[in-house]
Amino acid sequence: MPDGSVSDLLDTKLEIHDSRQFELKLNYQPSGTDPTSQYVVEAWLFVPRSLNIDSQTWPRDSFYADIHNYVRLKTPVLSFEELLTGRHSPLIQLEDRLQLGLMGPETEIVYDAKMLSCVFRGVMRRFLRGMRTQCSAVAHPIQGGTHEHDIVTLSRTSMESTRQVLQRFRKVVTALKAKYPLTEKTRASLRLVDEYLSLTVEQYFRRIVVQMDATPKSGVYVEVRRELMNVVVADENYRRVNHLRSVIEPGTDNEEYTHRVSFLKKFCMNILFLKVARSVQRQAWEEMLFAIAAGGSMSFALAVGLFAQSRYPQASFNFFVIAVMGYMVKDRVKEGLRRAFAKFAGKYLYERKTRIIDPVTQDAIGVCREKVDFAGDAVVPNDVASARSKDDMVTVAQGELAETVIRYRKQISLQSEMLPRLGDGIVTGVTDIIRFNIERLLHDMDDPEYAIEYVDLEDFSVEKLRAAKSYHLDVAFRFSVDDGKHKSCSVRLIRLVLDKNGIKRMTEIDPNVVLPAATPPAASAA
Repeated sequence: MPDGSVSDLLDTKLEIHDSRQFELKLNYQPSGTDPTSQYVVEAWLFVPRSLNIDSQTWPRDSFYADIHNYVRLKTPVLSFEELLTGRHSPLIQLEDRLQLGLMGPETEIVYDAKMLSCVFRGVMRRFLRGMRTQCSAVAHPIQGGTHEHDIVTLSRTSMESTRQVLQRFRKVVTALKAKYPLTEKTRASLRLVDEYLSLTVEQYFRRIVVQMDATPKSGVYVEVRRELMNVVVADENYRRVNHLRSVIEPGTDNEEYTHRVSFLKKFCMNILFLKVARSVQRQAWEEMLFAIAAGGSMSFALAVGLFAQSRYPQASFNFFVIAVMGYMVKDRVKEGLRRAFAKFAGKYLYERKTRIIDPVTQDAIGVCREKVDFAGDAVVPNDVASARSKDDMVTVAQGELAETVIRYRKQISLQSEMLPRLGDGIVTGVTDIIRFNIERLLHDMDDPEYAIEYVDLEDFSVEKLRAAKSYHLDVAFRFSVDDGKHKSCSVRLIRLVLDKNGIKRMTEIDPNVVLPAATPPAASAA
């Protein structure tokens, strides 16, 4: 059961998705101690003013269009042992269907098979992560730390577990096809899941082999790396024999391979994705506030008209002048109230509302609200400003160089009782993937390279050197959790280095470390 820390209730991961997008992956894990769990995710983008970004050049609608959001249930976390023997394992459930009967429609067989592929992918991902950690520990040994035999043991036990998963799945699928008159769609779905399981083994085992090759003691692992590749080759041959076209062919562009990998991943993981229904929340409130503004201005105009009528005859010149002036002021009152109410709405009201729906039961399991603020409305809190102030260049820039500050705020409310639960009562979490597209930021950037004249201090010769032009975009995140008994908050700060071609790299800035100014080079550049 989670203890209430941010890492337990809200796990965060930041990475570059491609040259135009960076990705924030959020894992919401309600503890179940309270019926409703509240999560608030805030992002502040500190954009150099030279990029010509403001509320006019990057309006709210365009900003939202550049955010791609995917919401799904969190993949159940099982170990190899639990996958092979646990009563909640989808592999065990498939085997039970063979022994006890279908116990439901054929779609449930496909569901169990897809869930197996999702869980298996998570197991392989943790296997890769464990190998990276242990290889790094061997490369930088400490007293009583990881040894070579630990890596060999982990590799061989994982390989054996992988073989058992594949063999047992293929055996139970063959038996189900022989025992029951499954439809062609069900048979095709099971073949696709089998192909995806095989590709998952290939992809992760190849990465592990590469990881072991990168270690200083890679020669120690020659035999283990050969065993890993033997598994890869065996499954590659299995796909060839079964006429599955997802095989890497050297000397080609492997277009079909990449297409099938992408398709199979979406096909198997679609059981986890949740349905979203978006609506514009602020528009209704704005219309009501604008109606109030119109009513206020009309009240002013009527008051002026009644006053003029009581003092002067309707046919007089004075009545005409007062009526015209009253209409003029009434029009300005209306616009002034509209601006004031619009500013109020922008500051306090969320702009978009998204209902998160379970596609199976059609029950709403949560609500997400979003809003975007620019410049003056995007107030930077002290903890975020303090994290940025550790960099000397930022400290100076905040006072002397203009920045455009954009705040993106997202509030998520999850109904814990509506989420699926594992057998021991633990609530299944929700994974929220947010991809930010930075294409608009590149529009006014200079060329990524230019030449500078370099003077050699020994012979004073002059030559031209290639210089890279880049821009720094700081993005600060603040994550807040309210899970009934547990309340917590954390801040993360990243720096994106961009050029005209897109994202060059991402670095995370430790708010506890002061970054000194860069040291000038020994030679001079003219």
